[in-house]
Amino acid sequence: MSGSGTYGTASGLLPLSTTEEVRARRAGVAVLPIGSFEQHGAFLPLVTDTVIACTVAREIAAAHPVLQLPPVTISCSHEHAAWPGTVSISATTLYAVVRDIADSLRRSGIDALVLVNGHGGNYVLRNAVQESVGGDTRMALFPGPADWDAARDRAGVQTPSPSDMHAGEVETSILLHAHPELVRPGYETSDCLADERKHLLSLGMSAYTESGVIGRPSRASARKGKELLASLVDSFGEYLSLLAA
Repeated sequence: MSGSGTYGTASGLLPLSTTEEVRARRAGVAVLPIGSFEQHGAFLPLVTDTVIACTVAREIAAAHPVLQLPPVTISCSHEHAAWPGTVSISATTLYAVVRDIADSLRRSGIDALVLVNGHGGNYVLRNAVQESVGGDTRMALFPGPADWDAARDRAGVQTPSPSDMHAGEVETSILLHAHPELVRPGYETSDCLADERKHLLSLGMSAYTESGVIGRPSRASARKGKELLASLVDSFGEYLSLLAA
């Protein structure tokens, strides 16, 4: 991490294939990482969700014949607006970007698109996939709840899923494994539980946490992060079979 707070992620997270390499790969399915630019407490960067989505997409592309796309880096993070640095776009804009990308892919010969979503607040992505049924582009949203459940079980994640909402055990573990240089000191003492979040969408995160954390990052480990990613890669095979059929 440099003093300016920047990190050279291009070689590790962005797809660097040439057009001829893409032609030779002949992938019929594309994967689009969708992240966010939002607070993740004092120990994880604003780009956490984007880094995680790109890491999952990179691992998928290494194991399966897909076209890895560069990420959408700003999405629907309005519930985090109370913290400095968070930037959002509207659900309408995110939907339009996804549809435009799907249309462009189809014109280039790829008619299947998997949205690798790194931010739980991107609810509109479900509708984009739902509306694709019977259309010209087949779409899927990954990882689904069952995929995360399988990954958590395999990795031995201790914090229950409803409690591990943000900057907790899962997200911190993935970064400790894949990008440990992005994890600042302090995650070991930043646990915060707020299981009762009935009015989260109306009040935002700041009504339930002062630090921006909801979860137990103290339980995170690089080993868990490695197993989480390995499980997700395995789970993706089902999606590929479905869309490539």
